[in-house]
Amino acid sequence: MVIRATKDDSRVLAEMAVKMWSSHTIEDLEASFTDAINNKNAMLFIKYSDNLPVGFAQCGLRTDYVEGTNTSPVGYLEGIFVEEDYRNRGYAKELLDACENWAKDKGCSEFASDCELDNLTSLKFHLSMGFDEANRIICFKKNIWRLSNSI
Repeated sequence: MVIRATKDDSRVLAEMAVKMWSSHTIEDLEASFTDAINNKNAMLFIKYSDNLPVGFAQCGLRTDYVEGTNTSPVGYLEGIFVEEDYRNRGYAKELLDACENWAKDKGCSEFASDCELDNLTSLKFHLSMGFDEANRIICFKKNIWRLSNSI
């Protein structure tokens, strides 16, 4: 069973999400999920198996340019996770389907996502779910506060 998450699910979502986004804390993720649940342009779904939460998906609407798309807004898969013992059962597809249907209901005709260049598991998942690769990029950043302090 896949259901829409409520604010009462924020902690459960965070406890799963920290396994995927390990650079965050459970508390930070919980606050982020609470904000997303209260945002009309975002949605979170939870997958239950035998009354246990075993996966989730987070999606939203993006109105800025999304690589490879031609419309706005675009439905966007922000994250998807299924507990290791429950993988390869079609649960991620169920979660993705829920996100895509939500985006269609919001008027989207395109749906997009991304993954890190070295995340081959995610790449394989996306391709198997019918996504086409739109682009590959490497993002750059630099701190400039030191430069301005030395002038």
